[in-house]
Amino acid sequence: MSLVQVMFYVLAAVVVGSAFFVASTKNLVRSIFMFFITLLGLAGLYVLCLADFVAVTQIVIYVGGVLVLILFAFMLSGKENLELLQKQDNKFISLGKLPALLLAGLFFIVMVNVLGKADVDNLQWVQMTKNFMPFPKANDSTVENIGVNLMTFYLLPFESISILLMMALIGAAHLARKERGTI
Repeated sequence: MSLVQVMFYVLAAVVVGSAFFVASTKNLVRSIFMFFITLLGLAGLYVLCLADFVAVTQIVIYVGGVLVLILFAFMLSGKENLELLQKQDNKFISLGKLPALLLAGLFFIVMVNVLGKADVDNLQWVQMTKNFMPFPKANDSTVENIGVNLMTFYLLPFESISILLMMALIGAAHLARKERGTI
């Protein structure tokens, strides 16, 4: 096993472990700082994949921007709201979460159905890009490669992430609009 493979497995373990900690802990401060570790580990994985532009973008936008906003939101939150969030019942399946679970299951069924019926290899724009080398060399510019790959090979994950981020934004707006004491 080469050094690059060892570094990949170490970074992947750090990213998966810290992401699991973020999702499972009730302590918001620890969750925010472990999210910082997750984002930095992802940037390290991008560097190992020779995606230097994406790694720098990850650090500047997500670590430098989004995480700082999350920290400010946490610091400006009222103590009562934070205590109520930590005291909430953390059952995964409950009657109150049934609509969300049904909606998530419906989205999963639709996604599996679309993936099963899609004939991605025979699309015209995919055929045109097969001559394009999808993997950069160490001295290549990765910006053009990123654009072509995001709009061809990784279009479905790119759009899935955009839908997930939109759902998170809607959830954040809903939580922000709740009246005091109804959390």
